[in-house]
Amino acid sequence: MGKVKITILGSGTCVPSLKRGSPSILIQTGDNNILLDLGAGTIRRLLETGITITEVTHLFFTHFHPDHTGEFVSFLFATKYPETYGRRIPFIVAGGRGMKDFFHGLREVYGHWIELEPGIMELMEFGHDRSGHFDFGSFDVQALPMKHIESSIGFRIMFPDGISVVYTGDTDFCENAITIAGGADILICESALPDELKIPGHLTPSLAGKIATQADVKQLVLTHFYPECDSADIEAQCRKTYDGPLILAQDLMEIKV
Repeated sequence: MGKVKITILGSGTCVPSLKRGSPSILIQTGDNNILLDLGAGTIRRLLETGITITEVTHLFFTHFHPDHTGEFVSFLFATKYPETYGRRIPFIVAGGRGMKDFFHGLREVYGHWIELEPGIMELMEFGHDRSGHFDFGSFDVQALPMKHIESSIGFRIMFPDGISVVYTGDTDFCENAITIAGGADILICESALPDELKIPGHLTPSLAGKIATQADVKQLVLTHFYPECDSADIEAQCRKTYDGPLILAQDLMEIKV
């Protein structure tokens, strides 16, 4: 155990908070530094973990809401800084259907300020019509649509030693969330609001617990907390439906698998 390290860079939402940054998760194993979502404050949080943007090998977006993509432009612009560029390893940026259109839209606004030299960034899409594995060499990814907005997908990242990490991104309760999390070592699941404040497109603690139980995951990590969660007993609500190992995410929390 301990071959994969997960760092919660941002456990919050779009709401400004001194306690929680916007969503982002770093997964490290071997030579891979995999970034899941890139909300505001992520670049600074990366530096606090000892990782610079030049070391990010893969950037996967669950969907294109601003709180999950807010520092993408800054990430690309900083990459163009001469001293950064000279040390930059090639990296992959991937998201659901519409990823390429999303980037091209940003380029229409920012032009050459976010355009990188050929061979530095590879842009790709996970199509919603595929439920198989995408081979990235030293790990595989499965992507399935989630119940949030059209571009929303969840990721199952599978490593050669059998370790699997699942991140739902934003979603409501859906069968795909259970499917993609099936038997996972770690399920990192959104739990936006307390049970009594449930809104469409998002989960609550008891619903996240229900997914984890039905998927028979080994450990559940709840994240993406709106401020209303700080005054609620999130753990007790999750325990209505889930009795396994449970972690409530905090910024810069490290989890080893």
